[in-house]
Formats: sequence, C-alpha cells, structure tokens
Amino acid sequence: MDLLITILLLLVCLLLSNVIGHYIPFIPTALIQIALGILLAIFANEMTLQLESEWFLLLFVAPLLYNDGRNFPREDLWRMRAPILGNAIILVLLTTLGGGYFIHWLIPDIPLAAAFALAAILSPTDPVAVNGIAKRIQIPEKILNLVRGESLINDASGLVAFKFAVAAVVTGYFSIKEALFEFTYTFLAGAILGLILGVIITQLRFTLRKKGIHDVVFHSLLQLLTPFIIYLIAEDVFHASGVIAVVVGGIIHALVKDHTETLIAEEQLITENTWSIVLFILNGVVFLLLGLNIPLSMTETLENPSMNNWKIIGYSIAIGFVILGIRFIWSYAFSYYEYKKDAIQEIEKPSLKTSLLTSLTGVRGAVTMAGVLSLPLLVDNGDLFPERSLILFLASSVILFTLLIATIFLPLLIDEEEVLEIREGKLTFNEAKKRLLIASIRKINSVMTEENQTVAFELIDEYKLMFNQIDVELNAEKLASKERKQQIKGLRLLGLKAEKEYIERTQKEQNLDPDIYSACQAAFKEREKNISNPNRPKVIAILYRILLHWRTSRKRYSLNKDKRIEYFRQKKELRMRALGAGIDALEQHAKSEENPDLANSIIYEYRKIMDRMKQSVTQNSERRDEIKEELRALLIETERMEIQKMYEAGEIERAEEKELRRFVNYIESISLYEVIE
Repeated sequence: MDLLITILLLLVCLLLSNVIGHYIPFIPTALIQIALGILLAIFANEMTLQLESEWFLLLFVAPLLYNDGRNFPREDLWRMRAPILGNAIILVLLTTLGGGYFIHWLIPDIPLAAAFALAAILSPTDPVAVNGIAKRIQIPEKILNLVRGESLINDASGLVAFKFAVAAVVTGYFSIKEALFEFTYTFLAGAILGLILGVIITQLRFTLRKKGIHDVVFHSLLQLLTPFIIYLIAEDVFHASGVIAVVVGGIIHALVKDHTETLIAEEQLITENTWSIVLFILNGVVFLLLGLNIPLSMTETLENPSMNNWKIIGYSIAIGFVILGIRFIWSYAFSYYEYKKDAIQEIEKPSLKTSLLTSLTGVRGAVTMAGVLSLPLLVDNGDLFPERSLILFLASSVILFTLLIATIFLPLLIDEEEVLEIREGKLTFNEAKKRLLIASIRKINSVMTEENQTVAFELIDEYKLMFNQIDVELNAEKLASKERKQQIKGLRLLGLKAEKEYIERTQKEQNLDPDIYSACQAAFKEREKNISNPNRPKVIAILYRILLHWRTSRKRYSLNKDKRIEYFRQKKELRMRALGAGIDALEQHAKSEENPDLANSIIYEYRKIMDRMKQSVTQNSERRDEIKEELRALLIETERMEIQKMYEAGEIERAEEKELRRFVNYIESISLYEVIE
C-alpha cells in the first residue's frame, strides 16, 4: 500500500510540474520536477522508493534508450557521424578519466574506482532536459542534432563504463586486460543480440499478422514490451550489455517501420501515443526521484564531520565546471580539427561561442540519475559502498548545476536579431494555426444553410474555443487583452440596451403580460451583472437560472393547457424580436467601424441563441451526425489546402507544415473514431 501511495504521489507531482511549467515557461520542467521531489521528501519524510540497480536500469534506462534508437534520425545524423561518435565514445572516455582523477584529487575520501564511476555516469547528455530551454530560445539545429545523436550512443558507453567502475568498487579487483576483453564482449555481444532479437521480434509480429492476429492493441503492447524482453535476455542469459542491445533493437525497429508504417498505420498511431505517455512518465519520475533523494543524501553526507554545506556545494560546482570544461575543450579541438581537415572548407570556421553553446547544451539528466540511483548499498565483503550518499548528492547537484547554467546562459548566447532575421516573413506554428481556424470559420459561414445552421454554430464554437486557447499560448500583451475585453463589454451592453429599449416600447404600445414583462426585466438585470462583472462566480448565475426556471414552472402549472401554450408562444416571440433589435443595433455599429470583427462575433452569439430558440423539434440524431460529418470533411479539406498555400508561399517552414498537418489529422481521427466492442 505504501508503494502504491508513493507512485500515485509521484504521478500527481508529475502532473503538477507541467501545470507550474505552463505559468513559468522560462524554467525547464526538469528543474520544477526536482524542486517538487525535494518538497515531497521534506513534507513526506517517511516516503522512500528503493530499487535495486538492475530493476532501475530495466524500468527506466531500457525503454528510454530503446525509444532513442527507435527515433534515430539516420539521414541527418549520418552526415554528423564523426562529431557524434567522437562525443559519444572519445569524450565519454576523456570525461571518465579526467573527471575521475579530478574527483579523487578533490575528495580523497572517494576511492579512485568510485570517482571513475561518478565521472562515467556524469558523461551522458540528456536532450530531453534541454528541450524545455529549446522551446523558448532558438538553439541552432546542428547543435541540437549533435546532442540528440551523441546521447543515443553515449548513454550506452557511459553506462557500460559506469558498470565496470562500480564492479571494481564492489569486488575490489580491476584488471585493464580483463576489463577491455569484457568491455569488447559485452559491447559486441549486446549489439549482435540487439540485432538478432530485434529481427526475431519483428518477424514474430509479421507471423502473427499472417495467422490472422491483427489486434492493434496487442501489437502495440508487444512493441512496448520489446525493450524489456531484449534487455532481460541480453543481461541475464548472455551477460552482455542490455543497454547496447536495446539501442540496436530500437534502430532495427526504426528500419522496419520505414517500410511498413503505411501498412500498419493504425497500430503505429496507437503505439506512438502510448509511447509518448510512457516516456513522459519515465522522464518525469526520474527527476522527481532525483529531488526526492537529495535531502536524504545531503543529510547522510553532512553526518560526516569533515563535510559542511558550503564545502559540498563547492565540490558540486567544481565538478560541474570540470565536466563542462572537458566538453568545451573537446568541442573546440574537434571542430578545429574538422575545419583544418576539410580542404573544400565546407565546414564553418570554429568559434568559441559555438563551442560554448555545444558545451552548455550538454545537460545531464535522466540516464545520469537512473544510473547513480542504481548504486548498490553494499560491496562484496559486506561493507557499505564507499561514500554512496556523497556520490548520489554530487551527481544530483551536477545535474542541477548543468540545468541552471544552461537555463541562465544559453539565452544570453543566442543572438535574437539573428533569429528574427531568419524568421522574418515566417509565421510561427501558433500564428499559422490561427490562420487555419479563421479559414475554417469563414468556410462554415459561407456554406451555412437553414438545415445545417445548428450544427454549424456548434462547429464555430469549437473553433472559437481553439482560437482562444492559442491566444493564451501566445501570451498576448495584458494591455491589448484589457482593451479587447472592454470593447467586447461595450458591444454586449450596446446590444442589451437595444433589447431593453424594444421591450419598453412594446410595453407602452401593447401593454405586455405583467409576468412576461417582469421576467424580461429580471433577465436583463442578471445579464447586465454578468457583462459588467465577467469574473462573477458562475455558481451565482446557475442558481439564478434555477430560480427563473422555478418561477416559470409555477406559472406553467397555474394555467390550463391552451393558456400555457399561448403564454410561452408570446414570451418566445417577444424574446426573438428583442434579440433581432439587438442584432440591428450591432449591425449599425459594425458599419461605422473600420474593424467590425468584434461586433460580428457578438452578432454571431445572438444568432446562435435565436437558432436554439427556433429548434422547437429536436433534429433527428442520425441526420444531425451526418450533417456534422459532411461539414467536418469540408473543413478538413479547406484546412489542408490552406496549409499547402502557406507552405508554397514560404510563410511556414517544413517543420510547421508537418505539425499543422498532424493537428488536422488529429481532428479528423477524432471525427472518424467509433467505439468498437
């Protein structure tokens, strides 16, 4: 039960971190998750989540690396194979050796093998951790591709080096000859097993389909289980590197997917959506666990009389600078080597700024935390793992340090004028999305008829809601937002005033039924309150509607059937004519305005209310659904044409064009979806 509560709390914190991240987008989500983990540890100090090293690697590292291999962008990254392999293998080795010796020199209490283990697990980079920063600044695509490419391999090489260093600490024995032999065996055997198992599982899926098993949920689950199967077989049966095996297995899956994705499109869609949820949980929980373990590891570390707060913080900063410093020196040296080697001079001249950007994007994250949390509690002779709590705290602190440094300094290094020049004349994704929605609303208005009017109004409401959500995402200026709200308020009051004047004229001319007149006056009063105070609690408006309904019900039951019908007919006709007067006033106002869009939007609201009042008989449900599908199909065609126009006109890039098409496809999928028992 305690384990279940812990998992639920972590998932709640994971959701909370994204809500907080929406309001403070300048802070990466990973940092928010670490902070929530720390708060969770402080306020729920009895909550712990201890996992054995193999379990941790299986549950977190295997699926994360398999996904990296699965999404390996081969064409782009093949051109960058030299810097990627250099960063993923040579830089990992340099970081392990250089960082290990520095850590042991700085903190002699940490044995050399344990220092190598800490440096090795600090060598892998995490593109997910830097994505939160990349969303708000324009990091060069080449640098992001480099980080993504190297992380696919350096996760594996760093974890293999980490496991050897940990084994040396646990057993107390280390031989370079044996280590090289075992490293070669585990690496090659892991790669071969990943290849073989990837092919076998792929063949199994095709065989099952030939046998008539086409259940997409079954095949999606099989894909999700694949990294766990590969990892367990490689590690437990052949004692090879499960990490390398899942990476190769992911690449095999990607190669097969390229040739079959159109044949199994439904399966691919379900699998990708499921993977996005799994990865969201795994990445988030790792950072929450990082924060959860910081207070405990810090407390245990401070129990050492030779340690204090400032000293261990100083150690963390020093190690962070050395790790990033090694990366900076390597990045500049390798780019300089490539520049000199390229006789045609196609490669741009190396600069300190580019090398610094490359260094700062090397943020440490999930794999580092997953690895360091897997450190065993005991060594073979039964003693405690040397300085385990200190190593855990230092790894956590260095992750925090790299995240903070990247958050603060990457925006300062990006030339905003350069980015604006590149984006000049281009629409952002949200701007292009708004263009799509406007085109759709115009199309609905152009094809609206008496038959499809009700459904058309519903669709316009949907698109207006999406439009408003985009406005929120774009973070429009508060002043402009206030001015717009004031204009809308004034237009609504203008329409209401015209309605009230019409009712007053009718009362003088025709002497209306006292109950109808008083009901209209009460309704006007309530609407005026809602317009003047839009932040008024909704519950008050709901209670008032209930009260009006109750008063109407009393009137209904006090009359006979014929008088009841006549009463409601008069009330409905009067209400329709009053709404018409409001529309006339708003149309007159729109003619005098340079930009009548706001007035037209209020007129649309009036017409929607009138349409609902006209629907005396409920429209046939099947016919209504049929009309909605026809309109939706027409809108989807309109949206796709609009996307193509924007792309051909050069207003959007290829990435935005693909994302917009994906957005339209999602809407189409929902409209076509039917529950099948």
